[in-house]
Amino acid sequence: MARPAARYVCQACGAVTPKWAGRCETCGAWNTIAEEVAEARPKAAPGRRLPFVGLSGEAPPPPRAATGIAELDRVLGGGLVPGSAVLLGGDPGIGKSTLLLQAAAALARAGRRVLYVSGEEAVEQVRMRARRLDLADAPLGLAAAINLRDIAASLEAEADAALVVIDSIQTMWLDSVESAPGSVTQVRAAAFELIRLAKQRGFALVLVGHVTKDGTIAGPRVLEHMVDAVLHFEGDRGHQFRILRGVKNRFGATDEIGVFEMTEQGLAEVANPSALFLAERRGNVAGSAVFAGLEGTRPVLVEVQALLAANPGGAPRRSVIGWESGRLAMLLAVLETRCGLRLNASDVYLNIAGGLRIGEPAADLAVAAAIASAAADRPTDPGRVYFGEVGLSGEIRQVAQAEARLKEAQKLGFTAACLPRRVARGNRPLAAPEGLALHEIGHLADLVASLRA
Repeated sequence: MARPAARYVCQACGAVTPKWAGRCETCGAWNTIAEEVAEARPKAAPGRRLPFVGLSGEAPPPPRAATGIAELDRVLGGGLVPGSAVLLGGDPGIGKSTLLLQAAAALARAGRRVLYVSGEEAVEQVRMRARRLDLADAPLGLAAAINLRDIAASLEAEADAALVVIDSIQTMWLDSVESAPGSVTQVRAAAFELIRLAKQRGFALVLVGHVTKDGTIAGPRVLEHMVDAVLHFEGDRGHQFRILRGVKNRFGATDEIGVFEMTEQGLAEVANPSALFLAERRGNVAGSAVFAGLEGTRPVLVEVQALLAANPGGAPRRSVIGWESGRLAMLLAVLETRCGLRLNASDVYLNIAGGLRIGEPAADLAVAAAIASAAADRPTDPGRVYFGEVGLSGEIRQVAQAEARLKEAQKLGFTAACLPRRVARGNRPLAAPEGLALHEIGHLADLVASLRA
């Protein structure tokens, strides 16, 4: 029998090279290439002809199983779909296992068969967490194992399982693959076997994934393509807020978020995150502005804080938490070039209060208002919200879902909104909620001038 050929695989991106190298030419990572033994492939069987169908026709929506946690169901699109695979990633200690244990216990109490397989903790450790969360009476099946053959055989014997949780996929080991647990080959092979079982047996599968220092899910990128939904659990362990964000969902909307608060009894849902993010806001401080944002289909109001500190010598510092540093640099350049603000002798610190990370360009106007307010040492109107995209020439551009943002502001008691000016290109009139005054501006210089006056 021929000896299996060896190959060298990057543990970060999965690229295969003929020989070892210190740096992966595909992703640029250092010291990630490891030797692995290629599996012998059996002779392929002849294929069968596929039935092709037309585009017309209708199919009923997939059935869903509600987890009992409304924020989690919101991100999933309404609940868990039988036969689907979900990948949940997040920093260590952020609360991934706590969230899944609460969801699994809620499903088990509702009469569903739920199996929880832990590869990182012993059974007694999971039981201790369940007792702390008051979940010890939930009738779910618990096991601690890393051997995938044993796990697969146990799942094959379960006829009515509704949910299977694997914590985590990086700890699973398949004896037919000659590499260590957590390697690219092991993670890919273990995930493929578990997803195949989920599709065949009809249970929902949730895989917990480790993350790298950059915040991305560790292991091969193909793992995210294999699953039906990818969820990221975000937050700072210094904050009590946790954000569950859907970055991929074949059965629902992407970029949907769920907001949780970490308490002594576990993760508590936050039904109105805007009120929570603004709970400690002081409206009479310079350098603060409220952004009316949109996360998926949910409008969220958050406070943008800016601080300018004099730096007469050396390169000025730009520090950002919760926003893109590159976009801040662009916005500072527009404020200096188009609006006459002198910021090259000041350190600029920007913070999105509450631990939420903002990614949409609509936050440009709120960030500019906070910086201009700090520069003029004059507070913004505490009853006003801001949203709008800023172009390189200083113009304020339209953003999507303006009415939803305004309704959220009106619901929380705000009385005014600063937003882009509507252009005469057939845009339908904007319906302003009752009691909310609209202040439309076309150029960023108008905002800076109003704060200087």
